[in-house]
Parts: sequence; structure tokens; C-alpha cells
Amino acid sequence: EQLVESGGGLAQPGGSLRLSCAASGFDFRHYAMSWARQVPGKGVEWVSGIYRDSTDFYYADSVKGRFTISRDNAKNTLYLQMNDLKPEDTALYFCAKLWGPPFNSRGQGTQVTVSS
Repeated sequence: EQLVESGGGLAQPGGSLRLSCAASGFDFRHYAMSWARQVPGKGVEWVSGIYRDSTDFYYADSVKGRFTISRDNAKNTLYLQMNDLKPEDTALYFCAKLWGPPFNSRGQGTQVTVSS
């Protein structure tokens, strides 16, 4: 199984980024998926989750109304659209197989830095 994130980088406060997660080695369409983030010295925060058929979603209160999770099962790809970014969104973002923690099957992550 492999999960490879991309799309991170530097954004200004109020800006947007779109993260992607390319999945391989398992039948992506049969699994719920998650995005989580980690800041050095702090714990892992579950940011968002999506059911395998996109019929249900989870968003942390900290990102609700600003982030949107989606998936393309034909392309084996998970997305996270991040709008109105804030400095506190700075973190290593990773995608993970399944709904919620403990994120045992996850990618290496992509760094998002929000700064003016």
C-alpha cells in the first residue's frame, strides 16, 4: 500500500491550497479516507474524513467551513481544498487509509506553511 501526498507549500493568510493524495496497492474505492495534520511537539489532529462513496464527511471544528475533502475513485485520489488559510494551519498534512485515528496506514505527508 502506498499513499503519496502533494500540493503543499507556502501560502499567505487568507490564501488557498489544494492537497492531493495518490493511493495505490489497495482498492481505494472500498475504503474511507482521512486527512490529518501534525505540528512538531504537538499531537496529530484529524482534520477531515470521507466515506468511500462520499456520502458522509467529518471536519474538525478548526477547519469547518474552510476546508473541503473530496475523492475521485476512478483516479484513486483524495483531495483537500483549503481556503482562508490561517497561520495556525501550518503543519505537516498527511492522508491516511480509513476513518479517523490511529492512522496506521498513512503517507509521508506534505508541508503546509501559512505566513505573510
